[in-house]
Amino acid sequence: YSRDGKKGKLQIVFGLLCDARGCPVAVEVFDGNTGDPTTLTPQIEKVRRRFGIENVVWVGDRGMITNARINDDLRKTPGVDWITALRGRSIGQLLEQEAIQLSLFDEQNLAEIESGRFWHRAASDTCPEASAADYPGERLIACRNPMLAAERARTREELILATERELDKIVDATKREKRPLVDAGEIGVRVGKVLNRFKVGKHFQIDIGKGEFSYERNLASIKTEAALDGLYVIRTSVEKQKLDASETVRTYKSLSQVERAFRSLKTVDLKIRPIYHYLEKRVKAHVFLCMLAYYVEWHMRRDLAPLLFDEEPSELESFESETSEEININSQDNKTLKKQNYPVHSFQTLLADLATICKNRVESCLSVANICFDKTTQPTALQQTALDLLSVRL
Repeated sequence: YSRDGKKGKLQIVFGLLCDARGCPVAVEVFDGNTGDPTTLTPQIEKVRRRFGIENVVWVGDRGMITNARINDDLRKTPGVDWITALRGRSIGQLLEQEAIQLSLFDEQNLAEIESGRFWHRAASDTCPEASAADYPGERLIACRNPMLAAERARTREELILATERELDKIVDATKREKRPLVDAGEIGVRVGKVLNRFKVGKHFQIDIGKGEFSYERNLASIKTEAALDGLYVIRTSVEKQKLDASETVRTYKSLSQVERAFRSLKTVDLKIRPIYHYLEKRVKAHVFLCMLAYYVEWHMRRDLAPLLFDEEPSELESFESETSEEININSQDNKTLKKQNYPVHSFQTLLADLATICKNRVESCLSVANICFDKTTQPTALQQTALDLLSVRL
């Protein structure tokens, strides 16, 4: 609903502030036409004013902590550092400058660029030709995930092949004997629909004429994009003495906890939408209550961890282990599951199991005495373990 009381859509943006563990600490609601990057500045002031934190490291994705926010807000605020990532275009520029040499990832998954020099994680030699002049006083940490590289290469090839199959149909339409496709404008419209559908138009060279259409792969474009497969670059102002390269990458990857919080709030568990309110203050109250609910859920997930399957890697794992193909379960969780032979649950399925515990009201049918009492369902071994972990007594 809109604020004037008429039926319609109410567009809102809400920002969730989490600590290093992913536990929510604050939420703020903005008008729907507010750009995501501009919501960062109020959070900086909030941390200083409400929580009294003088030194803080902000971790955000490339769409939130942009160049503009860094130059206009973060750099000008004392005691503030940041960890974010570069966009694909910026990574491509570093490759062109040879600041990142792909051959070095044959044996290592991590390399660092600092003060215009290239640092290999396991070596002390440097490459003076590399340049990081666009990021003064910052560290750039290049990472490569071989599994992600293979997946993106496979996906790109599948999309290109699917595009070629559709483009071949247009080629055939221009060469058929009966009612061939002649008009160049109509050919262009059909080609545009295909390219917009599969989103790989940049990888094709198109030639359209009257009654003629041909295409071929843009091998240079494909090669350029393939060089970026599985490659991402972390950008940070935190000094190496405070966070080394592996710790910085691990900290950036902890953003997945915030993403899980948003996913849980919006769709999976709490389903914050739709919001059936007319007044602004009620919208804010709705979002705030959902944040409090997720706060409870976060603590429940932490306490119930031995019974839950969690795709988050262990905090003690090295960077190399985090970039492997393994999906890990905490070793403590493994011991609990093996010892008691409990089925592995997600948070939702475990709650559904606990929901089978019910309180029954029992009344006698005898005319002699009117006896009534309450009887609670006897918990199963799994349910009792979950209640014990939550410190809950029936």
